[in-house]
This record gives sequence, C-alpha cells and structure tokens, in this order.
Amino acid sequence: QVQLVESGGGLVQAGGSLRLSCVSSASIFSINAMAWYRQAPGKQRELVATIGSGYSTKYADSVEGRFTISRDNAKNTVYLQMYSLKPEDTAVYYCKSTSPSAYTYWGHGTQVTVSS
Repeated sequence: QVQLVESGGGLVQAGGSLRLSCVSSASIFSINAMAWYRQAPGKQRELVATIGSGYSTKYADSVEGRFTISRDNAKNTVYLQMYSLKPEDTAVYYCKSTSPSAYTYWGHGTQVTVSS
C-alpha cells in the first residue's frame, strides 16, 4: 500500500502562484509514474500533468505553459508549480502514483481556490 500526501493548496488571487507537493511512501518511488489531477465542483476529475520515471512530462492544454510538474526522487516527492493562476483553476488537486505493474494510488487531495 502506497500513501500519498498532498500539501501546498490554498487561496490565491488570480495571476498568483502556488506550488503543490505530494510525498509518497513508496519504497521505490523512482520507478513510478506520477500525475496531478484536479476536480472542480460539479465536474469530472481531469488530468493536469504527468511525469514518468524517465522525467518525461505531459500537460493538459489548459495548463500548458503555466504549470510545471517535477519530481525529486531523493525526497519521494512530486511537485506542481502553478503560475498565472485563473479562477477556472479552482479545484481539489489530487496526486496519483502508477507502478510499472499498473497499480495506482491516490492522495486525498488539496484545495486550490483562485479568486478573481
């Protein structure tokens, strides 16, 4: 069982920045693909960004150029740096871990609220 703990959410004005962190309890964190998802009220959970074990990254079109996903394998941590935040970025942000054998784990989420 892998536990994921997100932190760094909060209330920020439009145009501001936040950095989310997700710490994993995985014994071999480096082999797992990591991702950030978000879910706004009344909407389905959507993929925000992914980072593979080889550090390849992908982003949703809506955040491309504003958000950066990164990982620090020495700290078992994945980050989501968010710039130029918009009210439509308001959501609960979740961290997801996927092992090479396709086991997936989710964190409990951290709330991000962007005021206009």
